[in-house]
Amino acid sequence: MKADLIIPAGYRGRLAPSPTGRLHLGHARTFWTAQQRARAARGTLVLRNEDLDPQRSKPEFVAAFLEDLRWLGCEWQEGPDVGGPFGPYNQSERTPLYRAALEKLLAGGWVFPCTCSRKDLASAGRAPHAADDELIYPGTCRSKRTSQIAKPICSWRFRVPEGEVVEFVDGHFGPQRFVAGKDFGDFVVWRPDGVPAYQLAVVVDDAAMRITEVVRGADLLLSTARQILLHHALGLTPPAYYHCPLMTDEHGRRLAKRHHALSLRALRLGGTTPEELRSDWVSE
Repeated sequence: MKADLIIPAGYRGRLAPSPTGRLHLGHARTFWTAQQRARAARGTLVLRNEDLDPQRSKPEFVAAFLEDLRWLGCEWQEGPDVGGPFGPYNQSERTPLYRAALEKLLAGGWVFPCTCSRKDLASAGRAPHAADDELIYPGTCRSKRTSQIAKPICSWRFRVPEGEVVEFVDGHFGPQRFVAGKDFGDFVVWRPDGVPAYQLAVVVDDAAMRITEVVRGADLLLSTARQILLHHALGLTPPAYYHCPLMTDEHGRRLAKRHHALSLRALRLGGTTPEELRSDWVSE
């Protein structure tokens, strides 16, 4: 990133879809909320393509979410299709920034190498927090030095400060409080396939793109606590957060990309209009 860029004043929000499937109704409501909050603040909305996963990210899904978001009525001022001063806006093109952040965490002693497999964690990890689905890391590799690792490094984990309380006021749900080591454990910031993990990438990008408020689903409330710790370790100031209530299917399960019948594409082909969708959200 160029050092002479002027830090923008005012509100900066973002839309951050992943091209791993079709956008569904839950995505649409969250993205519309993000746009409305940016509009109300007369701010800037950034579109970031979170295409880090090399196995699941597909170019056709990038084209699909751009089309679906425009159909919904979303407008962004910066993004992979329109450019902007804080690009590139595809995460797959931003690896040098993530590597620099990892090096800074290494230098500060914030991360350690971990060779635990998913099978290891399934047998030894503690039950996850009720708001999360990630097992709490049992600390198997926490005290090991890199020289003590006999087999290839599996991943790099962030060493959470045990017992530290992470508090923030969410724009929708109000005061939040989580305890490191109790509600969540050491988490992966760099995957064994050489890809930065979600937690690290979004922290780096939100800071680099000068995002002032992150609007996303309530399933990421606990991730916010992790990301606040990463912000502090990297010497960054966290943005504000606004978490939207999750939408569920007829069985009470939160919507996912497997719910093809509730994808924006299916709803659109079925004759639903953006105005009809948005009127339902206004009345909730």
